[in-house]
Amino acid sequence: MTTRKKVPFDHTGSAFDSFLEVEGTLEEVEAAVIKRVIAWQLATAMSAGKVSKKAMAQRMGTSRSQLDRLSTREQRGAPANHRQGSSRPGNAFES
Repeated sequence: MTTRKKVPFDHTGSAFDSFLEVEGTLEEVEAAVIKRVIAWQLATAMSAGKVSKKAMAQRMGTSRSQLDRLSTREQRGAPANHRQGSSRPGNAFES
């Protein structure tokens, strides 16, 4: 009796970027991801250095309201199922 060698299933498909490009949302999604990464990096730096929003804005040469805009968790105008909510009110930069 011969045994058949099990061939692993190839899960390769089209890239997610290609899918987003076809859907016409690639640029929008990339911009949202960049915004989230920058907001996360700022929140991490502020937390590690125990720096307030006001102090961080001064260091960056910008205003506190600009940091607030960056840290906004909801995208205005995005469908409800694309928003990421929070279990508590506020945002990542509250002091």
